[in-house]
Amino acid sequence: MPTATGEKVWIIPDGYIPELSSGKLTSHESICVLNTASEDAHLNITIFFEDREPLEDIAEVVQGRRTKHIRTSSLAKDGKAIPVGVPYAIEVKSDIPIIVQYSRLDATQAENALMSVIAYPIK
Repeated sequence: MPTATGEKVWIIPDGYIPELSSGKLTSHESICVLNTASEDAHLNITIFFEDREPLEDIAEVVQGRRTKHIRTSSLAKDGKAIPVGVPYAIEVKSDIPIIVQYSRLDATQAENALMSVIAYPIK
């Protein structure tokens, strides 16, 4: 039976959804999660801000032996979402070990930029 790989807590300190995009692509960011275990991973996501209370207890599920790309613009709790043009940070907690990567497509200019980094695992 495949086992879980990774850690249960991951931190992404730099998040930002630009207000404007140019061209055909829309700027976006994604939390990319890999679940190597047979069972589903139940995530609890918190979004932290500089000037307001966090958005807490955002639930996501990543099926066993699957990957899931979670667009940060789709994350919401009680009708509140991440506003564009506002810096934020992310904490991802899971009930089983997972791997978390973070990707950003910056389409604010004609020459798009793609950035992808591994999130910071908390042991």
